Amino acid sequence: MESSVELKIDLARSPAPRRFWVRTFGCQMNLHDSEKVENLLLHDGYQAARDAEDADLLIVNTCSIREKAEHRLYSDLGLLRSWKEALPGRVLGVGGCVAQQEGDALLLRFPQVDFVFGTHNLRLVPALALAAGEGRRAVRTEERRSLDRFELPVPHPELTRKNPGRAYLTVMEGCDLFCSFCIVPTTRGREISRPAEAIVREAELLAKRGVRELVLLGQTVNAYGRHDARRKRGEATGTVPFGELLRRLAELPGISRIRYTSPHPIFFDDDLIAAHGALPALCPHVHLPVQSGSDAVLRAMRRRYCRDDYLRLVEQLRGARADLALTTDLIVGFPGETDQDFEDTLALAREVGFVDSYSFKYSPRPGTPAATLEATQGIPEPVKQARLEALQDLQRSLTLSAHRARVGTRTEILLDGESRRGGQLAGRDPYQRVVNLSTKSPGGLAPGRLVPVEIVEATPHSLLAEPAAPLPD
Repeated sequence: MESSVELKIDLARSPAPRRFWVRTFGCQMNLHDSEKVENLLLHDGYQAARDAEDADLLIVNTCSIREKAEHRLYSDLGLLRSWKEALPGRVLGVGGCVAQQEGDALLLRFPQVDFVFGTHNLRLVPALALAAGEGRRAVRTEERRSLDRFELPVPHPELTRKNPGRAYLTVMEGCDLFCSFCIVPTTRGREISRPAEAIVREAELLAKRGVRELVLLGQTVNAYGRHDARRKRGEATGTVPFGELLRRLAELPGISRIRYTSPHPIFFDDDLIAAHGALPALCPHVHLPVQSGSDAVLRAMRRRYCRDDYLRLVEQLRGARADLALTTDLIVGFPGETDQDFEDTLALAREVGFVDSYSFKYSPRPGTPAATLEATQGIPEPVKQARLEALQDLQRSLTLSAHRARVGTRTEILLDGESRRGGQLAGRDPYQRVVNLSTKSPGGLAPGRLVPVEIVEATPHSLLAEPAAPLPD
């Protein structure tokens, strides 16, 4: 009886498992970075919290591509002061691109923040959290060129993905191009590529765990290995041409789909273009950022290609795969953009027939060359807004037209789960389009499964489909 009492006392005194919650803003790279942080914390003995209120450790992974995202972070951190003060011992960390950019300024401005880590320092998060719990605030934003930043623990058994059939796979990081509007070279550093063997090894592990779709990530993903190829011709560097990397991954058992994002137009070579016609696993979709349809604006942006170069690349890609779906990024209101420049962008969108686009009003980023132009060549906010609305109106019509052309065709979707409205299954097809099933969600289908469907209806935002074969109950 006494030993039983002592056991209960020991259990009561043992610390409860630490619980974490990660809040993510930004791109696929940020989402994947958050997944890496979660995996590191699980391996360090943490448990995933149900929500922020259930957490002892809260991490905000930030984005600084646009000013709006940065301001959202500052607002969020203000609100999190009450979260921090609600329970003793809570720890608040900030990572990502704003953390890399601002460093210790975040600790000075927000006393509720305990630690700050940059984009090259994910591996340090468990140690930083431990130090913060002991009252030591810290900042780690140094750039690391070592390849070991890519080599992280295998996925923890408790690591959950939104879709177990899809996985992000980092192949390179950083950017050496320094477009005049972009802060990425500052926040993500210079280009560095992983050895092909390490990438294939990680992909093999993912395939064995049920992943069917790989999404290869990099700031300029198709620049993968280019410095090795130029500087060490004929020597073993560990990297291979990007097209060759795609071929190696396409040969892996279990991998049905491969995507990559985001490429830069100047890094498409003949081999990569040909891969779109030769590799069935390579999805018939390319997200191909153009930013503007005006040569004058492209020069001011330092994009290193002109309108004709871009259109020639589109023609080559569609020559390799006729049904290729193209999406893009577009910026309106860049300093000095004239009405004619904007009309050139609209005309380019019509000529290419983008299936979708991410469009934004230009916002100056600190330290970029374009930011100095804002005072003398900045576009009035009402003009920016009007241009954005006109561009988005055009895109809706282009998307609807592309979707209507799909009605009556068959495709295959990788299930993500229930649609936003609920009650229906939803997934993505090889063209990266959202497809909602016109049937209620049966219990026998889970995220990560590939399902053949027939497209029956089109909307400006998604496609509606019916199962092409009976679904399990």
